[in-house]
Amino acid sequence: MIDLASAMAESARLTEAALDRLLPKTVDDPTALQEAMRYACLGGGKRLRPFLVQESAKLFGVAEHCALRVAAAVECVHCYSLVHDDLPAMDDDDLRRGRPTTHRQYDEATAILVGDGLLTLAFEILAHPDTHADPQVRVNLVAALAVASGYAGMVGGQALDMVADRAGFDIGGVTRLQRQKTGELFAFSCEAGAILGRVDSARRGALHGFAHDMGLAFQIADDLLDVEGQEEEVGKPLHKDAEAGKATFVSILGLDRAREQARLLAEQAIGHLEVFEERADTLRAVARFVVERRT
Repeated sequence: MIDLASAMAESARLTEAALDRLLPKTVDDPTALQEAMRYACLGGGKRLRPFLVQESAKLFGVAEHCALRVAAAVECVHCYSLVHDDLPAMDDDDLRRGRPTTHRQYDEATAILVGDGLLTLAFEILAHPDTHADPQVRVNLVAALAVASGYAGMVGGQALDMVADRAGFDIGGVTRLQRQKTGELFAFSCEAGAILGRVDSARRGALHGFAHDMGLAFQIADDLLDVEGQEEEVGKPLHKDAEAGKATFVSILGLDRAREQARLLAEQAIGHLEVFEERADTLRAVARFVVERRT
């Protein structure tokens, strides 16, 4: 029986320690940039993407310290995206992970620079020899994360999100938006273990398929939480998509159909893991967790 809560807690602890080591220390910094980078990254979050990196790496016997460096890099990218998403020019949020957003705690200019700093730090971490002895593996990691986080991935998804209130997206449009904004970074997180392990494209493809279906299930669950969740549990403002008139899985499908679609996608994601047999049981548990979570 998988004790997912304990496994995720231990992974989060290890990720937090890795981030603490890798983030700049606030020494002789009159700008508050280094302090703000640490504020944005440390002390909160589910650390789901780092967990996926670590679990996918275990499938291929990758050294823990290598996986943790990649886990920290992907969390830097994720945290940068949250800092920028929260800015007044985008979602204009005051609360993140139960505390003031970075631009509220500091200021808008600092928040922009925090995002810039975290994004570039992620690639610095991946390119370092400590991440993997093989330079080709490091190049492959850098290239994959660049695609997942760039215009064809997360950034492009955020651009679609910025016009979602007036674009009149149908279910296909919302799916494309969320595959880019959320799914591509999940895909990198799962494929990172295969890249580190230098395995064949078939097994990497299985992890990619798992991540994309799980990522959509995760986003549908997010949409459901935005309607049904409690702000003190979720840790951020709710009902903003509905107030802005944005199309979401819930607004198009309705609550019951959206909930069922999330469950179907989770099971579809699990189907991609058959090649790994029981070694992927923790990833199977994650797929079910993302549709049952309350935060």
